[in-house]
Amino acid sequence: MKKYLLSFFTLILPLLNFAQETQEIGIDQKIDNAFGSVTGWFVNAIFYQIDFGGGVKVFWVLFPLILGALYFTIYFKFINFSGFFTSVNIVRGKYDGLDHHESLVGAGDATPGGDNIETIAIEDHEGEVSHFQALTAALSATVGLGNIAGVAIAVSVGGAGATFWMIIAGFLGMASKFVECTLGVKYRDIDEDGTVYGGPMYYLRKGLKSRGLDGLGKVLASIFAVFVIGGSFGGGNMFQVNQAAQLFEHMTGGEESFMNGYRWVFGLIMSILVAIVIIGGIKKIAKVTDKIVPFMVVIYVAASLFVIFANFGLVGDAFVQIFEGAFSPEGVAGGAIGVLVQGFRRAAFSNEAGVGSASIAHSAVKTKYAASEGLVALLEPFIDTVVVCTMTALVLVITGNVTSANAGLSDADAILLTSGAFESVISWFPYVLTVAVVLFAFSTMISWSYYGYQGWAFLFGRTRKTEYVYKVLFCLFVIVGASISLGSVIGFSDAMIFAMMVPNMVGLVLLAPKVKGELNKYMNAIKEKKA
Repeated sequence: MKKYLLSFFTLILPLLNFAQETQEIGIDQKIDNAFGSVTGWFVNAIFYQIDFGGGVKVFWVLFPLILGALYFTIYFKFINFSGFFTSVNIVRGKYDGLDHHESLVGAGDATPGGDNIETIAIEDHEGEVSHFQALTAALSATVGLGNIAGVAIAVSVGGAGATFWMIIAGFLGMASKFVECTLGVKYRDIDEDGTVYGGPMYYLRKGLKSRGLDGLGKVLASIFAVFVIGGSFGGGNMFQVNQAAQLFEHMTGGEESFMNGYRWVFGLIMSILVAIVIIGGIKKIAKVTDKIVPFMVVIYVAASLFVIFANFGLVGDAFVQIFEGAFSPEGVAGGAIGVLVQGFRRAAFSNEAGVGSASIAHSAVKTKYAASEGLVALLEPFIDTVVVCTMTALVLVITGNVTSANAGLSDADAILLTSGAFESVISWFPYVLTVAVVLFAFSTMISWSYYGYQGWAFLFGRTRKTEYVYKVLFCLFVIVGASISLGSVIGFSDAMIFAMMVPNMVGLVLLAPKVKGELNKYMNAIKEKKA
């Protein structure tokens, strides 16, 4: 480990010297301009808007997201509701006895024909993490800044009504998450040393091969791998550290802060902490996230409830604003369609349902039934969007931070809305929120480093050399992300998240019958246990 940390410091020294030499002429702006010019074309392509006339324009990528989630909800007979309590029981450990099994020699490898019947264990290995750890590792990549800052952006642009569509997107996303995470376990690879490799790269390649679509599977898997690497550097890294650095700077004096002009130092500290954790792989990541995520979510939800109950008389009016704004918005840019778009766009970035990223973390679980982990994953969009995002939105609406004047705020100003909303009721809470933002950003980055590495290993091989090349690059991007402005980061982050969804959704629709078979097998096992 010391050797790799030494290599890391050797690589970043030139960057730090450059930053110091050019500080007086605006290193932050220079990096932002360069980053924006390089990624602008891609962002424009992903967020191309279809003009329906009458001022109604809709991002084309929202159609596969919404229609796919709706299709899975109907195809699996509203599994997002019918499977909810089963999901809770799995996490509680009620069905752990079903997952106990003897060594399954040969399972988990690239089975001839592309379809793993028993994708569970090789030799003495059965997976790497528990159901709860897999859930918290995946949640750490979703619960966080998207809930705190993303919701503020959504309600600033789309008004209170955007909250309603975020909730709807959360419920629909539960079905998408169930499908992709079931497939993640079903088609994973497990090396002889017990290391798990899984996610859309594998179920697109191996699953579609089993359907006679070998060529399409290879192409989609490779495209996804490229996008997940970009997503790990963008939404899973730079976006996170950027917002954490921005809030930390604001809380330490704003323009008078000692961080002003030196945000790269914040990035350097975060990159060192990230490096220490990610060198240990998914087991080390899971041990960190299963402590940070529950603790911070409880604190954040408790604070939200305190603000809500402190203004209990305004709760009814807040819900009226949300429902009326969802269907008959007035004075908000984009009208009803604009509100819907903002709600779905922010919900997708927050819970990543349909994107496929979470299936990478869930594929490392210890289980005998692929559908068991799909059901566990079903809880993610509920916790992330239906609960936490709704709490944030209610706090913003109740404290009067959703007005037509806020619709024109920049992304950077909108991020501070959430902090100000809590401060209006709990004067000292912005300091706690700052710590929460930093911890959420940290946990998200370490989880996304795992996602990105899985794509990297798929494309470039599973050697130690390729692993540490990726991890060093990831840590360098932490420093870059802290330095550039939010404008370039948020555009690139959203673009990579939505780009990942396109090849993933194609695979999910084509492989849905395989998931139904896994679900039936697991539910029958539960019935037999009860009998």
